[in-house]
Amino acid sequence: MNKFLKAGLAALGLLAGLAAPAAAQAPEKAKLELGVGGKPLLYYLPLTIAERKGFFKEQGLDVTINDFGGGAKSLQALIGGSVDAVTGAYEHTIRMQEKSQDVVAVLELGRFPGIVLAAAKDKPIKSVADLKGMKLGVTAPGSSTHLTALYLLAKAGVPADSVAIVGVGGGASAVAAVQRGNVDAISHLDPVISKLEADGIVNILVDTRTEAGTIAVYGSTNPAATLYLKADFVKANPATTQALTNALYKALKWLEKATPEDVAAAVPEEYWLGDKALYIKAVAASLPTYSRTGTVTDKAAAGMLDFLKQVEPAAFKDAKIDLKKTFDPRFVEKAAATVK
Repeated sequence: MNKFLKAGLAALGLLAGLAAPAAAQAPEKAKLELGVGGKPLLYYLPLTIAERKGFFKEQGLDVTINDFGGGAKSLQALIGGSVDAVTGAYEHTIRMQEKSQDVVAVLELGRFPGIVLAAAKDKPIKSVADLKGMKLGVTAPGSSTHLTALYLLAKAGVPADSVAIVGVGGGASAVAAVQRGNVDAISHLDPVISKLEADGIVNILVDTRTEAGTIAVYGSTNPAATLYLKADFVKANPATTQALTNALYKALKWLEKATPEDVAAAVPEEYWLGDKALYIKAVAASLPTYSRTGTVTDKAAAGMLDFLKQVEPAAFKDAKIDLKKTFDPRFVEKAAATVK
């Protein structure tokens, strides 16, 4: 072969190697523990899709999913070191920074919270103001369903300590808590809310499953579920972080084109709460909530900080929060350029 041709081919090979995306690199840590607080909830549907469609395996990952009773518990597991990553509410990244813990989101999964505040029909509750002296169910104390409830109570002028907060879990246990009268109202997510609606036992007081409903509550869109990790893990394992981001980004892209029937066919039957038709209806209501870009915008991040200042004024009134440290866009930008 001509020596100049050889040299040219060698140069092309070098350029190809330099241009290879991070996703092509083998993950530094292929076997991972991932935490989530209520996996059957539609809030976390992209995680289940990534798992069931084999998107993690496509990225060279062996992911074990640990399902905790609520987002606060999965966050605790991350801080404690028993999981490597979490799909959980974006707000936790800000709360951890206030506690001098560097936790960073790398992918937005949900652009609307999808949280609904509903009251049992047999209780004298017609508005948020009527919750004083009542028992309110949330997925788990400290989780996004809890914080949203606290925010709504504050807006209605109801002292937080005048309402008993009860952790009811993320699936059938939450439905049962309302059915049995263990709680008077519930701050929760689909498919739980749709099941309670279909059974005719709750009245909806606040609904953030739509953009209009979200803006009515928060004044802007509101980052919901994200993929977040400890900042030092991301620094030490960039290829692993990229692989996780790629898998979940592909799930978001799949959901953009999926029908509710496609989703029902993809998830475990126990997610249906015994009623496939109802689950399909809940999915149809939730599909608009998933992120289209995977990116937490500066405006949305600022809105979340304002939310926390109102919910937890003692902690955040004078806190020095650098929002740039709560979301790292590099991984979703690479995913958008490479994931098909």
